[in-house]
Formats: sequence, structure tokens, C-alpha cells
Amino acid sequence: MRKVILALVLSAIALLAQTPAPVPAFEVVSIKPAPPLNPADVAAGKLHVGMNIDGARVDIGFLSLADLIPIAYRVKRYQVSGPDWMSAQRFDVLGKIPEGVSKDQVPEMLQAMLADRFKLAIHRESKEHSVYALVVGKNGLKLKEAPPETAPPSADSADADKDKGISVGGGTQMRFNRDGSGAVVSGGPAGKMRVTMGQGGMMHFEAERMTLAGLADMLAPFLDRPVQNMTELKGNYQISLDIAMSELLNVAKTAGLAIPGAAPSARADVGSQPANAASEPSGSSIFNSVQQLGLKLESRKAPVETIIIDHLEKAPTEN
Repeated sequence: MRKVILALVLSAIALLAQTPAPVPAFEVVSIKPAPPLNPADVAAGKLHVGMNIDGARVDIGFLSLADLIPIAYRVKRYQVSGPDWMSAQRFDVLGKIPEGVSKDQVPEMLQAMLADRFKLAIHRESKEHSVYALVVGKNGLKLKEAPPETAPPSADSADADKDKGISVGGGTQMRFNRDGSGAVVSGGPAGKMRVTMGQGGMMHFEAERMTLAGLADMLAPFLDRPVQNMTELKGNYQISLDIAMSELLNVAKTAGLAIPGAAPSARADVGSQPANAASEPSGSSIFNSVQQLGLKLESRKAPVETIIIDHLEKAPTEN
């Protein structure tokens, strides 16, 4: 069950933290309702969640319209304003990239797919939003800069790592410890990161090389508003922080990846969280962890470009 929690929570973070001329279109595309997640399949490493591109094949698993639209328009999820039901239905999408079209244009192909199959129509507005500004604390930064990057691993090594792990979407790979108590995550916005399930309802994250912009993106899903890096620091840092299991489970639920078959009372045993963990103020462990890094989250107002959905169908046209 520990692997199930880690897989779903890290998938949720990957999904909620993703930033992804004439608009190109998929040569062929199939859209089907996604089957429910099966705990046994997840524990066995068969997690079909997120987007993966292999050659000309684009394989999208278990994503809702609320997930697909931000990817298509290269924005964060909070930058899309639309009906609540967008998160309800999840889809599996399989598309073929036309010859001569780059995989970097997949978001534009998703735009075309959404317009054609779901009749999506949008317009853009710049709106003033409440945000959290990530700034340096009054006592200064307490982070170590990451050492210079070493040579990338060989292709054989990368393939071996891929075989041992599972994909959680967005190019992110996760490889579990043998005892299921933690995992190594690579290829995501945070770079290589170790995740360990600890005592007291906490999960420990250690990133070897992370920008503060990447940290802001990672924190945003846990809070009630967007997080923007306003430190003006551009380097890569070694970052270590602890996040309460109750908040991680809330992120999974928000992304539609709640643990299958796990009742709220059963989750406390799995995460070893105290009985009062669920009653913590939302995001409280985030603020404490950020302060320990010599950083601070300040409430501010900032203009945010927003995708306004004018029209959207709940179900796609037939394949």
C-alpha cells in the first residue's frame, strides 16, 4: 500500500505542477474514458497516468479536461477558468504525430484535438489574483548551491533506470526502494529527487538540483493560491523539506488520484500520521518547511494570464 500512496501522490504533484503559425493536428487520435485505477496494478508499477511521448506515439492516461487544457495551452492549472465538471471524467488518449512535426508541438496538437473533439472555445484575459510570493526570509537564504552538473548518464544506464521504475507522466520516472518506504524521482520539473515516507505523518523530499522557480511550482498544488518565485535568484540548489501526509493526500484527491479502496480512517495507518493530522490548517507544514530553507511565502496580488473557457463539451465526438 505504501507504493500505492507514493505513486498516486507523486503522480498528482507531477500533474498539478506541470507547466507544459497554423496549429498542427494529430494524424490519428483515439479518445476513450479511462478505467478506474486498480490498487494492485499501481503497486505492480502499472500506473497509466500522465503524458508520455515515444517517437511518433503520444500516450495520455487518466487525465481529465482540467488536466489536458493547461498542458495544451502551456499554462498552470490555476490559470484556467471553467466549469467544475471538467475534473469529473478522465480519459485515455492515443495520438500519432504527423511526419515532419516536432514533439515540441504536442501542446498545439492537443489544442486542435480539444477544439475538434470537445468543441473547446476560449479567450484570454489578464486577471489580478491573490498569490503567494516566494521571497528570501529576513535572516537570509539557508540553501546550498548545487555542485556543477556531472556528465549525463549513458543511454544504457538511463534505460536500466527506466526499466526499474514506473512513469508518472510528464517525462517523470519513479523508482521505489525495495521496502516501499521511499522512491527516487527523476525527469520531472524538480530534477532528481528522493522521497521518503517518515514517521509522524510526514514525507521527506530531497532534491539534488532545483531552481527556486521549480520549488514554487512544486509548492503551489499544496496551497490555496498560485506561488510565484520573486527571489530573483536563478541558481540551482540542494533543497530538503518535509510535507505532512494529510496535505499530500489532499493533493492526490484534488488531482482525482485518491487512493482506491482506502477509507479515510485507513489512511492514517498507511502514512503513520497522527490522529489529528487531518485537522491541520491547509498548507501549514509547507509554511514551516519553507521557513527552514530561509525563504518565506508572502500574500500578494499579481496579474495572471487566464484562459477563459467559453464553450466545452463533456464528451468527445466519436473516434
